[in-house]
Amino acid sequence: MMKKIAFLASGRGSNFQAVIDKVNDGTIDAEIIALITDRPDAYAVERACKNNVPVFAIDFKSFDSRADYDAELLRVMEEVNADLYVLAGYMRLLDQRTAGCFPGRMINIHPALLPSFKGLNAQKQAIEYGVRISGCTVHFVDEGMDSGAIILQHSVPVFDDDDENLLAERILKEEHEALPEAVKLFCEDKISISKRRVIIKE
Repeated sequence: MMKKIAFLASGRGSNFQAVIDKVNDGTIDAEIIALITDRPDAYAVERACKNNVPVFAIDFKSFDSRADYDAELLRVMEEVNADLYVLAGYMRLLDQRTAGCFPGRMINIHPALLPSFKGLNAQKQAIEYGVRISGCTVHFVDEGMDSGAIILQHSVPVFDDDDENLLAERILKEEHEALPEAVKLFCEDKISISKRRVIIKE
């Protein structure tokens, strides 16, 4: 049965677009049923509108407290009732209740080779640490920060004259490959989790 996917995004939505393109060309057999954003002015909203994807704008600034925002976000996610939730440039750490509500049904794309360089500014962390190889990770979301079971990782070299922006551009190209690949595997029921290890069926 065709899977229903919802995205959470805060910014330009290029990873969101990468999956849209693969759905539109038939590579991924799924329906994108929602974009949920904490920033109504995010460019991801325009991408959604161009592709007839319903938008749920939950403006973080309009809430009196983080708890109120979290409660509304969870309400909308449950209302959307997707088979898979994809965090693609969603720049807020989910509260533990929300993160734990969709086990095995929520994934995130992170611009580093986890478990190294969790959190924000991962590319800057990698440059400052002096690693020779960096990349991106698609992983399941759990109650921790960038700590869920790893689905896929793509690597890129780090050059001596790189700064965080150059490295980010190189990693982003791999993100646009890795995220659709992981979504496709999920939609084809080829992913299972054994303890911390993600098993991918041939």
